[in-house]
Amino acid sequence: MNFRLSHITSLALAALLLAAGCTEKKTTTETTATKEEVPLPKAPAFNADSAYAYTARQVAFGPRVPNSTAHVKTGDWIVRTFKSLGLSVKEQPFEAMAFDGKMLRSRNIVAQYQPQAARRIAIFTHWDTRPFADKDKTRKNAPLDGAVDGASGVGIALEMARVLAAQPDSLRPNVGIDFILFDAEDYGYDESTQSELRNQLPDADSWCLGSQYWAEHMLPAGYKPSYGILLDMVGAKNAKFSREGESRQMAADVVEKVWNMAARIGFSDFFIFRDGPALTDDHVYTNKAGVRTIDIIDTLPFGEDVFPAYHHTTQDNMSIVDRRTLKAVGQTVLQVIYGE
Repeated sequence: MNFRLSHITSLALAALLLAAGCTEKKTTTETTATKEEVPLPKAPAFNADSAYAYTARQVAFGPRVPNSTAHVKTGDWIVRTFKSLGLSVKEQPFEAMAFDGKMLRSRNIVAQYQPQAARRIAIFTHWDTRPFADKDKTRKNAPLDGAVDGASGVGIALEMARVLAAQPDSLRPNVGIDFILFDAEDYGYDESTQSELRNQLPDADSWCLGSQYWAEHMLPAGYKPSYGILLDMVGAKNAKFSREGESRQMAADVVEKVWNMAARIGFSDFFIFRDGPALTDDHVYTNKAGVRTIDIIDTLPFGEDVFPAYHHTTQDNMSIVDRRTLKAVGQTVLQVIYGE
C-alpha cells in the first residue's frame, strides 16, 4: 500500500485535530448509550492461537512473491485450507506487469461461506509479499517474510472461516461471507525509497494489481455485498487502527459500526477514535467497483511517519506478530458479522 494526503495549512490542521477530539468524545458517548440499549450480539470466540498458527504456516513457505515457488505453494495451501473447511472456492488467475517490467503470474482467491445467502459481507485481504525490503536500512534488496503485511490478514480470514464453518445451523449468522484474497498487492513502486529505479508504469497505479484486476473482472460476477472490510497489517504488537480517510468517505457507517463494536468488547486500545489519512490500498479499487469498503490497517496516529517501523523491512517477521492483536481484529469483525 502507499500513502496519499493533500497538503493542508497549519491552521487547517489545528482545526482538524480539534474536530477529531470532538468526534472522539461524541463517538465514545454514543458507544456508551448503544451499549445500554442494544444487547451485544452473541458471536463465537475467535481463537488467536489458531490465527497465529495460520500466519506462521504462510511465513514458513518463505516470501510469497509472485513467480516464486513459495508463492505457488502458499496459494495452493490457502485454497486447500478453505476447501477443507467446507467453503466454496474459486480461483482467478491473471497476469499483470509490475513497475519493473516483470510479468507477474498471479491469482486472486475467493472462498464463500453460506454461498446461498442473499445478503453478503466481503472480507478482503492480500496474500502476497513485497519482493524487497526497500525501507530496510541495511538489507534494502532482501525479500521479507511479510508476517504482518500479508500473512496476518490471511491468518485472521482463515480462522474466521474455521470458526464460522464449525457453527451448527442454529448458530450461523444471518449473512453470507466472502473471503476475497488479492494477489500482487505489494509489488509497487515507492519513489521515496526506489528513486534509482525506473517506474515503467508512470501513468498507472503500480500497487494493488490484484484488486485492480478483480474490480475490472468481478468474481463472483455482478457481486453486490452490503459492504466490505479490508484487513491489512493486522497482526503487529501494539497495532493502532485509526479511521482511514478513504474508509470514512466511502463507508462512514461501516467505520462507525466496526470501531464502536471494538470499543464495546474491550479493544479500543487498538481501534482508536482518531481520523487518519487516506491511503492507497486495495479498498480504493473495491470502492470503485461499487463495494463500499473500509480499511483496517496499522498506522502511526501521531508524527510525520504514516506506517510503523516494520513496514517494508526485514523486521516484518513472526517476532512482531501478537496474538492479542489478532484477537482484537478477528473478534471485532466476527461480532460485527453476528450483529447483522
